[in-house]
Amino acid sequence: MFGVLGDTPYNSAEVQRLDTLIDDMNQERLDFVVHVGDIGGGRLGCSDAWLAARKRQFARLQHKFVLIPGDNEWLDCKDPAARLAAWRALFCAPAFAVEAQPGEYCEHMRWSTPGALFVTLNVPGHDNNVRNRAEHEHRMAAVLGWLEESAALAQRRGATLVVLMQANPFLTLPRDGFVALRERLAALGERMPGKVVLVHGDTHLYHDDEPLAGVHRLEVWGSPMVSWIRGDLEAGELRFSAPHYR
Repeated sequence: MFGVLGDTPYNSAEVQRLDTLIDDMNQERLDFVVHVGDIGGGRLGCSDAWLAARKRQFARLQHKFVLIPGDNEWLDCKDPAARLAAWRALFCAPAFAVEAQPGEYCEHMRWSTPGALFVTLNVPGHDNNVRNRAEHEHRMAAVLGWLEESAALAQRRGATLVVLMQANPFLTLPRDGFVALRERLAALGERMPGKVVLVHGDTHLYHDDEPLAGVHRLEVWGSPMVSWIRGDLEAGELRFSAPHYR
């Protein structure tokens, strides 16, 4: 079993509620917890002090923990490259054994549990920075390569592939930066029907559905909701509980 949450905390009140949520998660038997990104509203996520405070807060979790970068932490800041570097300095080394993609994208990670392979991707909302063509294409080459390599590994093992990222790739306005990623996910759904799960945040609305044939999607609640969701692999199928709120 594992826990997943995202798009919180956005303000000081949500920080307090997240502390209570962490207390709740610490009462559960979880193999790990993943936050899919966006840990500060407005410009808060662009601050060294805010990131350091979140590092201390998440250290209260008694479970292994992975954080994925969200747009609020780097892409929406004044100097995106510097902010992503600051994020990496704090969060790119989770306290358990994960494999990172060689090269600059240390936030691209993967690890295994019986029957599943988990892979993280740096795909930020709301448009995946498609307006900056050079950055977008460079990063997405790494994203798609890591995803394809991980899918092949999961397929050889007969495992479910669980893809975790921040952006909602079905958001196409005002700019659609997810065409290639959606096409790759659709191809994986056809190749591995029922064995592909996408977990994301970004638009703060809960979804547990199948937007692409063969691809199960979970979108976690986000601010102002502070919640987490339990995932459990049973008989080869990943099932999610109802959200737990604070």
